[in-house]
Amino acid sequence: MGPELTVPPIFSPIPPAIHPRHAAIDAQTSAWAETIGIGTDELRARLVRHDIGTFSAMILPEGRDEVVSLLSDFVLWLFGVDDGYCEESDLGHRPGELIAVLHRLLRIAQNPETPLLAHDPLAVGLRDLRARVSRYGTHGQTARWVDALREYFFSVVWEADHRRAGTVPDLNDYTLMRLYDGATTVVLPLLEMAHGYELQPHERDSPATRAAAEMASFIITWDNDLLSHHKESRGPGYWLNVIRVLEHHHGLGPGQALATAVAQRDRVMCRYLRLNDSLMATASPQLRRYLTSLAHFIRGAQDWGISSLRYTTPHDPAQLPSSFSDTPTDDRDVPLDIPVVAWWWGLPLAEGAPAVPLLEAAPA
Repeated sequence: MGPELTVPPIFSPIPPAIHPRHAAIDAQTSAWAETIGIGTDELRARLVRHDIGTFSAMILPEGRDEVVSLLSDFVLWLFGVDDGYCEESDLGHRPGELIAVLHRLLRIAQNPETPLLAHDPLAVGLRDLRARVSRYGTHGQTARWVDALREYFFSVVWEADHRRAGTVPDLNDYTLMRLYDGATTVVLPLLEMAHGYELQPHERDSPATRAAAEMASFIITWDNDLLSHHKESRGPGYWLNVIRVLEHHHGLGPGQALATAVAQRDRVMCRYLRLNDSLMATASPQLRRYLTSLAHFIRGAQDWGISSLRYTTPHDPAQLPSSFSDTPTDDRDVPLDIPVVAWWWGLPLAEGAPAVPLLEAAPA
């Protein structure tokens, strides 16, 4: 059992928002999980209590109902993979076997008619999700969604190898792994689908937009590590978290590791805000909409993280904040000592870019 830590209010300058149909979406996702038969009865019963529809509604507060519901079902499916395959089964300790199963799932995402895993509920669920992604997205968005699923699968196998060996990656490797095993990148195409547009490649694939998306992933996953530490450290098996990484490789005590992780995410949040302002100054309406959705994703993950039973664990209450801070603990505009993300600070910012409200209404 890990140490008892009190997570302080985290810096969040992004205002909250939620889709008006969040309760109905949550109920629909619970029904979908039962119909598909995701996971064991125990796992499924646990997942449907986690307000995953509410999380989706916070990410896409103004999105099309059908895509908000799709995202909700998809997030529950991802937890079915992460909890059921990776963390709570023997597969999670056998990376060779795990990658074989995940590769079959990837083939189903690429070609749903492929006769593989016909009676596996996760495969059945993935076929349904893939059909809906194709219905609401373009061919390009569907392809990017499949590519991001590959990134996610690749990273959870890397994590499984550490779980098998009982090793803890260093901070640089952990950061690289965490940018993808948190499944944030696989959500990004749905941000576009939810508002009925497609970013042009020169905007979506520009270094600055890519950096904004990576920073959002970093903030979301670091926040998740802070808020899930209690749950994970009290579990019976192997667990991996930035606090554990900092303790193991940097010789920090639990409180020092917590403070260091908070400072890291605060510094990235401040850089993200500066880059967001710079991008907004010259962005197309579609890019403005995308950046707005990224901000909703960050704040939605925070609001859900401090309130969901997944992390509050009432049977063994986690010491989580009930509010947020207006002040970062570290606002220095200098790179973190993490080589794989240091490039974020090398991007030029627009000179004299006017400050744009972070969640200014953007055309769909």
